[in-house]
Amino acid sequence: MTSHISQQEHDVHVSCVRREPLAIANTVTIASQDPELGQCICPTRVIDSDNPQIIEFARRVTVGKNSDIDRAVALYHAVRDGIRYDPYRINVSVAGMRASETLARKYGFCVPKAILLAAAARSLRVPSRLGFADVKNHLSTERLRRSMRTDLFVFHGYTELYLEDKWVKATPAFNASLCERFNVEPLDFDGRIDSVFQQIDKDGNVFMQYVRDRGTFVDLPLQEMLAAFEEHYPSLMSRGTYKLTGAFEDEALS
Repeated sequence: MTSHISQQEHDVHVSCVRREPLAIANTVTIASQDPELGQCICPTRVIDSDNPQIIEFARRVTVGKNSDIDRAVALYHAVRDGIRYDPYRINVSVAGMRASETLARKYGFCVPKAILLAAAARSLRVPSRLGFADVKNHLSTERLRRSMRTDLFVFHGYTELYLEDKWVKATPAFNASLCERFNVEPLDFDGRIDSVFQQIDKDGNVFMQYVRDRGTFVDLPLQEMLAAFEEHYPSLMSRGTYKLTGAFEDEALS
């Protein structure tokens, strides 16, 4: 899996490391580990981990948690269930994708939810980055399938967290109430094993398939994501404007 960093992100990293202590939580020291870890604790244009609301959210959710794993698990569940998954109301501008904006509006699709988890983790000095993949058999409604004209979901987003000296995948996209409507178990996360997507639903039917790994990123590759959306979903996305509206969970089958 490849991690990507631009010159702008490198400059942010240098500034961040100069301002912040070298210790990242209690698990890693930048000087003795992969230099990319230093990039993965700094705020970026959308992973605004230095935002006061993000900091307050992360601290509140993790009160009484004494390890990075316990804090990461608490953050995961808070983002998974506290922010409703909704691929209808999408703002694909830089401002609209920021973690603090998703926290304020309490809904978002997989990518902004992954960004929020990454930002909350970074605010607690837990390294995080964004991962993307193309998947099939994604949770969907009939209207969304008709609008997309394909069963391929490109640039599905998840978060990677650096815990106990390794990267672990966490996917906080689908809130528990939505999963219940779709007859799938909510995806859990224990901080030690990759948490990606349900392979089967409650009835044993094949549910989710990963068909392409797009790699990991220090910050959101927004232009690359928008280009993929416009290529694969021309009926939904054109010239940076997303055309679908509504409330996704209200349409989900019970």
